[in-house]
Amino acid sequence: MTREVSGRLHATLPPHPSADPIPDHPHPGPVRDNSRDHFAGVLSWAPIGIFRVRKDGTFLSANRYLADMLGYGSTSELAERNLERDVYFDPSQRRAILILVETRGTDLRTEVRWRKKDGTPIWVEVTGHTIDHPGETAMCLEGLAIDITDRKNLEGQLLRAQRMESIGTLAAGIAHDLNNVLAPITMSVAMLRSRVVDAPGTKWLNTIDDSVSRASGIVKQVLSFGRGIEGDRVALQPGDVIREGLRIMGETFPKSIDIQMSVPDDLWVIDADPTQMHQVLLNLCLNGRDAMPSGGVLKISAENVTLDEHYAKLNINAKPGRYFSFSVTDTGTGIAQQSLDRIFDPFFTTKPPGKGTGLGLSTSLGIIRSHGGFINVYTEPGRGTTFRVYLPAQAKSGSPLALPVERKRPPGHGELILVVDDEQAIREITKGMLEANGYAALTARNGSEALDMYRLRRGEIRATITDIMMPVMDGPGLIRELRNLDPSSVIIASSGLGSDRTREPESAPGATMFLRKPYTVESLLQSLNDVLHE
Repeated sequence: MTREVSGRLHATLPPHPSADPIPDHPHPGPVRDNSRDHFAGVLSWAPIGIFRVRKDGTFLSANRYLADMLGYGSTSELAERNLERDVYFDPSQRRAILILVETRGTDLRTEVRWRKKDGTPIWVEVTGHTIDHPGETAMCLEGLAIDITDRKNLEGQLLRAQRMESIGTLAAGIAHDLNNVLAPITMSVAMLRSRVVDAPGTKWLNTIDDSVSRASGIVKQVLSFGRGIEGDRVALQPGDVIREGLRIMGETFPKSIDIQMSVPDDLWVIDADPTQMHQVLLNLCLNGRDAMPSGGVLKISAENVTLDEHYAKLNINAKPGRYFSFSVTDTGTGIAQQSLDRIFDPFFTTKPPGKGTGLGLSTSLGIIRSHGGFINVYTEPGRGTTFRVYLPAQAKSGSPLALPVERKRPPGHGELILVVDDEQAIREITKGMLEANGYAALTARNGSEALDMYRLRRGEIRATITDIMMPVMDGPGLIRELRNLDPSSVIIASSGLGSDRTREPESAPGATMFLRKPYTVESLLQSLNDVLHE
């Protein structure tokens, strides 16, 4: 299924000059009688809202464009309404302009929210001034109104993106410190498993391990949102991901929720990480489930769409072209207007304490953006919410998902490994873990100390494991010096800020391999085996 998606800033054409002319519309200065009708006709079809109101908000006159902009069939229908009571969206601003004009008697320019006839809010830029109107004893307001809703939406998206970028930078720094705390705990549990054999001790170790894994997962979510972590991306048939996710949800969601699916077989392929796509789908569906505590309908639909330039301009992160799009719709409580601008902020949640971390939507947004996509939200309090995701697509078929292969712990054979980290706990635990699995180990607190050790034992050290962020000399500095000293040196860079295992990450150029903290015994031993015997 494929459809074209387009968007236009002004879809309504100006009416014919003869439609709903403005009676008694003002004009600057004296003019000849034969020009008055012509000028009124020009004002009636001008592509800008023009109006004149009394101090109490009742309309004296308005042009057809303003009536169309507000969703009224004619100027006469609009004339029966009141600017303050029927047009202003925010009650606190209804008297703002008129009071300002009354007290100052000067020109004004402001941006306010109005509402259309059907209640839809729009942003309007109003320019006006006070005038004398024939037959009126008090000053009246004459104004021009421009619909700036699209512009405000784009500004809001830009500000939200800037706020998310700032929060992401802060969150990434916090995540780095948390990973340094979690790393020695993770490795200690692995070390203790070989020594604790009684059932109660094993139970406590399992509890610690589960808690650390959960904390590590939360940190990874923060990094996914803040840095857009990239996993192993493959040519993926998104319909397979949706069907697999729905199978799991069908087994675990309450029976009071009716899960419906509309997923065609001819969906375009996306270049994506399957695990992260599962995570996005699950996060959105869990939100829908929680919005329907008494039950309801959860519908997941997907389609191929082609976005044109007009629609792409309405979304700050969008580009024209082919997209795979899927939506998750619930019939739940909806999202309140005051919360809508914050739902993608990390740790923001409207759920009761203990019901959510506030990371689901922020993580999903980070993943979607890292894949070059974007997400839109449509909601109405009391009637439900729809999240619609767009991801760049290729017009070809995908490959089936590959299942992960479990890997064993390859032991060492006496190789000497240099461990460099400014965290004492990480140095000691990593050294003990290596020695318990057949390696010998040296430790250093920073790059400068490590470089001195390497010079002394250059012929013995088989590999160096170094942190990225350290005082005196950091990881990248150490890697450069080691490469100058010994171009064939084997270096594993490690950090709580990095992505999954990749070669030559941006944070550690020149490293043989990258290992993300907190690493497990299995991942450390496998990484060493790969770089030493590749």
